[in-house]
Amino acid sequence: MMISTKGRYALRVMIDLAEHQSEGYLPLKEIAQRQEISEKYLESILKTLVRSKLLSGLRGKGGGYRLTRAPEQYTVGSILRLTEGSLAPVACLEQDPVDCPRMASCRTLPMWRKLDQMIREFFDGITLADLMAPDQAGNDYII
Repeated sequence: MMISTKGRYALRVMIDLAEHQSEGYLPLKEIAQRQEISEKYLESILKTLVRSKLLSGLRGKGGGYRLTRAPEQYTVGSILRLTEGSLAPVACLEQDPVDCPRMASCRTLPMWRKLDQMIREFFDGITLADLMAPDQAGNDYII
């Protein structure tokens, strides 16, 4: 599984919006500058997030983007599934799986199912609020 720039940038933007949510609607240009993402590419990501109601957008003067919910209510898993389409490690575990004639006798399928479950549980167990939290004191040493 490889997370694309779209998924990674979507997470960065959502964290940025969460950290600046007290400022109201944030202009695309400001977000793009802070995150060092091209405005054109960012616009396509934001459209996806607005269409799915993770963000609300407002046009015109004073417009921009903002979260529709509290940061605690967004999971990394939901954002990545939206932007990536799937996090399944193999095609036979996709939401609309590819028919595989070997599925009934596949020796590796249980392993892939377990990995898929671990990925879902891991990403669904992390919220935007978790990603906003600064590192715990004492964990900032360098080796």
